[in-house]
This record gives sequence, C-alpha cells and structure tokens, in this order.
Amino acid sequence: MRDDITSIPISEVFEPKDGCPVCRLRDMLEERSVTYITGAAMMEPDVRIETNKKGFCNHHYKQMLKNSKQLTIALILQSHLAQIANDGVTASPAGRFGKKQPIKNTCFVCEKLDRNMEHIVNNICVLWEKEKEFRNLYSEQPYICLEHCKMLTAASGSISGKNRREFSKITEKLTLEYLVELAGDLKHFSDMFDYRSNGEEDWGNSRDSVERTVKFLTTRDAD
Repeated sequence: MRDDITSIPISEVFEPKDGCPVCRLRDMLEERSVTYITGAAMMEPDVRIETNKKGFCNHHYKQMLKNSKQLTIALILQSHLAQIANDGVTASPAGRFGKKQPIKNTCFVCEKLDRNMEHIVNNICVLWEKEKEFRNLYSEQPYICLEHCKMLTAASGSISGKNRREFSKITEKLTLEYLVELAGDLKHFSDMFDYRSNGEEDWGNSRDSVERTVKFLTTRDAD
C-alpha cells in the first residue's frame, strides 16, 4: 500500500471542533490501514511478507477482529505463525551481519501509522503557516492532547521564526487550558465522594473526567 496521505482532508477534520483533531486524523489513518490489511492486502505478496514477519500489536488485532471476519484473521495468523516457526521462536529474522537478533515486539499498522503521522503533523504546520483561515480554525479547537501537542511543537521547525513561536504558543495553550480543566473536573469528581457531599451536589462535567483524562494522556479511550 502506497503511503499516501494527500487525500486526508486536514481542514475538514478540524471543523467539528470535538476533541483532539490530531487524534481524529490518526483514527482515520488507522481505520484505513486495518481495512486495507484485512482486504486488498491479502492479495499483495510484498505486504503479506512484511505482515508475516512483523505481525500486529494487541490493539490492532482487536480492531481487526472487530471489523473483519474471523476467517480473514485466521489466514493472517496462520501465515504469521508459519513465519515464526520458520525463523525460530526465540529469534527474529537475520540482522545486518546475518546473525539472529532478539525478538522485538513489532506491529505493521503501528509502524505505518508512525510514518504517516510524521507526515500529517508536518502538513498541519505547513497548512497553518500558509492559510489564515486554517490558523483561525486551529486556534478554535477544544484541545490538543498531550502527545500530539509534543509532536506538533517538535514538527514546528518547518515554520519560520515568528510564526513558529506563535504556533507553539497556541498549541501549548490549547493543551494546558484543557489540562487545567481536567484537573478541576477530577478534583470535583473526587470531592463528590467526600462524606460531607453525600453525592447530593451537582456533578457538573466531572462524571467522565477519568475517562477524558486517560484519553488526553494516552490519545486512546479507556477500554
């Protein structure tokens, strides 16, 4: 599968203003990759060679099982197990000098996502610098999660001096303001269990504060 992210409508993904927009972009890429692996990739020998060697992480196996028929997953697992048996259960394929290296946990989808997310955050920076409309849309986001805040500020080197400082400032502001909001909601949630409260006060926005904080910190919903 060609690593092509040019069809990802970045501006459109930012328009809903619901949660972290970079998480939504990641989810879109992830869904495409998983759909591809359990569909067209079944007939592409070069991709099957790579997936047979790397396999997938638990998260992406779960996603595949949720989205695909078990027969498809069974065929993928069958060829992956055959590859492991061929390579040896305590070693990975030959390294640089022909010696087998210790096994490393790998995932075809994770590696593909990492490559594409690097391009995505760079494209966000380019779009922010070139289009005033997107700058306004970017600054109106509810928040940028912690991990993607770090990714965006690290990628901002492609933006020129003064604009780079402004981009980083806005990005960090979106993240910090939501962090403060979460901290307040978590405190309110905890206070509701105090004996003096008896659970009779208004919960406000605190009921799902634990779940929202987990997502802010990890980019993923709490299972």
